[in-house]
Amino acid sequence: MRLWPGTPYPLGATWDGSGTNFAVFSEAADAVELCLFEGQAGGSEEDGAGPRAETRIELTEVDGFVWHGYLPDVGPGQRYGYRVHGPYNPATGHRCNPAKLLLDPYGKAVDGEVDWNEAVFGYRFDDPALPNTTDSAPYMPVNVVINPFFDWGDDRPPRIPYHETVIYEAHVRGLTKRHPDLPAAERGTYAGLAHPAVIEHLTGLGVTAVELMPVHQFVSEHALQGRGLANYWGYNTIAFLAPHNGYAAARQPGGQIAEFKAMVRALHEAGIEVILDVVYNHTAEGDHRGPTLSFRGIDNAAYYRLNDDDRTYYLDYTGCGNSFNVRSPHALQLIMDSLRYWIIEAHVDGFRFDLAAALARELHDVDRLSTFFDLVQQDPVVSQVKLIAEPWDVGEGGYQVGNFPPLWSEWNGKYRDTVRDFWRGESGALPEFASRLSGSSDLYETSGRRPVASINFATCHDGFTLTDLVSYNRKHNEANGEGGRDGTDDNRSWNCGVEGPTDDPAVLALRARQRRNFLATLFCSQGVPMLLAGDELGRTQLGNNNAYCQDNEISWVDWDMAEREAGLLGFTRAVSALRRAHPVFRRRRFFLGHPAGDGHLADIAWLTPSGREMGDADWGKTGRAMTVFLNGDALTEPGPHGERVRDDSFLLMLSAERDPLEFTVPGVKYGEHWAVVAGTAGDGPADPAGQPELAAGDRVAVTGNSMLVLRRCEAGDRG
Repeated sequence: MRLWPGTPYPLGATWDGSGTNFAVFSEAADAVELCLFEGQAGGSEEDGAGPRAETRIELTEVDGFVWHGYLPDVGPGQRYGYRVHGPYNPATGHRCNPAKLLLDPYGKAVDGEVDWNEAVFGYRFDDPALPNTTDSAPYMPVNVVINPFFDWGDDRPPRIPYHETVIYEAHVRGLTKRHPDLPAAERGTYAGLAHPAVIEHLTGLGVTAVELMPVHQFVSEHALQGRGLANYWGYNTIAFLAPHNGYAAARQPGGQIAEFKAMVRALHEAGIEVILDVVYNHTAEGDHRGPTLSFRGIDNAAYYRLNDDDRTYYLDYTGCGNSFNVRSPHALQLIMDSLRYWIIEAHVDGFRFDLAAALARELHDVDRLSTFFDLVQQDPVVSQVKLIAEPWDVGEGGYQVGNFPPLWSEWNGKYRDTVRDFWRGESGALPEFASRLSGSSDLYETSGRRPVASINFATCHDGFTLTDLVSYNRKHNEANGEGGRDGTDDNRSWNCGVEGPTDDPAVLALRARQRRNFLATLFCSQGVPMLLAGDELGRTQLGNNNAYCQDNEISWVDWDMAEREAGLLGFTRAVSALRRAHPVFRRRRFFLGHPAGDGHLADIAWLTPSGREMGDADWGKTGRAMTVFLNGDALTEPGPHGERVRDDSFLLMLSAERDPLEFTVPGVKYGEHWAVVAGTAGDGPADPAGQPELAAGDRVAVTGNSMLVLRRCEAGDRG
């Protein structure tokens, strides 16, 4: 095998049409071997996979701790990995072990999966102080040299403005696994997500962006597999530049690359952006008892945060055993190179950063001006896409909702909690509910951000589905095999009188209203709405609020429910369309709370159910109902060409009271005539033509736990 010196950059395996350059960083290494394999990846000889012929090539060129070489005889499809020779002394932070085959941190495709043999661990089970010298190669996946070229045609990023964005949080496998219109081979895959039947459903909902749960190559933990389960969610990354091979219909090694890109291209053609949920805060190698799969064996101290007192152990701000070392320039470089790769080469449109507070930790405290955020701010590529933080981790001071810098939007956990509290009838929730409904200016305005900094959601993958939120008071996670210890107990849910499934028509009617309440609130709130996949179809996890390990019907979307839940699906489409049609629901600036635009009415007004403006004493009461006036004549932000934007005005009548409550349409200064355009009391979206026209001073009976949306109109105008 011919070996030329090659170059230290780009890192990873790069085919240039003639040969392949290999480059890997390791400051700890004394020597690095590139290992080339022939034969099938994954599985041991005992499993019948057969031995893989291995050729080891020592990389003798090293520049700036980057070991590199160029192989003119190697091209796409070649399987490879690394072995790193160097110190094995866990107490000083070093865990090099040449018996362990290692994945390339910059590998762009992975073939096979981990076979949980003791050989993949760097220490001996019977004596953890000793290194394990058994060869791990028969039990390890390998990287694949890829062909980077792809015909993108005339693909262009949709670049949907934040204020026009509707996010749909989905799992590649879970969304498509049970879809009856998909070919069997495409169910659970990138190709399935690109299928016209799935895209048609998304566009029908008004979705402008799919936020995909982790698609970076991940590993299912040994302990989970021992319980007959798997890491379904995928928050256990081992390769930051490789799309997960288990989601590919393509069978050839590296085929997942073109399939993923074709999915992005198809979604873009439909005007839908692709946002990736990325996990840079930890890796699948876990704590000091975890396997040696990649980073740990290449340069443990560079890639992980270690305990200063005893570097055998890892600092854990993530609850997953380790924390990625964002203080290391090489670890930071990997994260930034990964982000740029997905944008430039895979055309993705943004990222949601899992446990983003962990990335902000310089020492122990969360620093909103940390190095990582500085790098993002100045990067000409990464700074131009959608950046969404999950603004917490499990460390001290890790709950950082509202504290991320400009450019960033955040999953607004306070929105979720407050909206849940209001609709379950918690006393005193009204003031904060008003803040969340109007864009959470208390969290974002002082940092120069706009309402779109708030990603609003009532449900997400982590917790109850919408149906379960109104059907269970407590979690039911028995199927996870952890004795009910996993998953949060702070669900803020209400079962509407019966725990779990019921045939009681009154309970079912209340649950149906509650689901519609959450959806209507979500789409009428300022900020960016995020819908959990399957909520529009009534998906249930049977009370499991932590289905991370349930790769089965508990987690997969049941598309057969579309017919049974036609009313819910129709309502979701209707309130999404209402938002899309009216800029008053998707303002780019915060409300002023005083007259603007037309000069005599405030842009927003808070009214009691009796129709008068609320005073300080009203906010201090324990009531669970109010009317919100949204003034379509008082929009202060111009249109895209500088034009004045005007819209209809609306009244939102919200009641979380258990019993029916009489509302009064406010005085004529707000509007003389009103038409009901949406209501959560009935089954299905409101039909304006079938509703009585209302006038100022009219009294309206609002069903308990429901809301009405009224549009100001001219007499006889119900359009």
